[in-house]
Amino acid sequence: MNYLIVGLGNPGDKYSGTRHNVGRIILEKFANANADDFSNWEENGKLKALYSKGKIGKTKVELLMPETFMNNSGVSVKKLVTSKKKAETLVVIYDDLDLGFGDFKISFNRGFGGHKGLESVIKNIKTKEFIRIRVGISPITPKGKIRKPKGEKKVLDWVMKDFKKPEMEILKKLSKKTNEAIETIIKEGRVIAMNRFN
Repeated sequence: MNYLIVGLGNPGDKYSGTRHNVGRIILEKFANANADDFSNWEENGKLKALYSKGKIGKTKVELLMPETFMNNSGVSVKKLVTSKKKAETLVVIYDDLDLGFGDFKISFNRGFGGHKGLESVIKNIKTKEFIRIRVGISPITPKGKIRKPKGEKKVLDWVMKDFKKPEMEILKKLSKKTNEAIETIIKEGRVIAMNRFN
């Protein structure tokens, strides 16, 4: 059983540190943490993506960062996910406004919740039955409540803003947990990972 891990975001330096790119950021941190076991990122014209491959334990794992813009992410994914069976070992990492910053959740077989990148993946591979790692990007009040931005303009402004320095530190800690979660999914399966990390 091979796994494909996809980090959603927009290509280019202009977007690299934005909240909307947290899927790519988390995947890059996973690749860096496992650098000895994976090939260097390469630009793959056929996939329209940055691509790397390697192993976690004995399991073959492919890493993919679409180089299309977010709304067309599925174009890259569908070239590698060609059946429902393959979709079950697809893991998509993306930003989620329904979760507070510093938090993440593993889910399976859900809708796209207004996320255009995820919508593109679902449309292109024609199934919702794949694993997601939803990474929270909403601000949190001092009392720990999620303060989700309201209205299209505020949402867009928020997701397109760069992470601040202290937030990058939080992301660094968070990536250690998401790395563990990804490894658990690969080695022990999604059900155990969901029970352990959600």
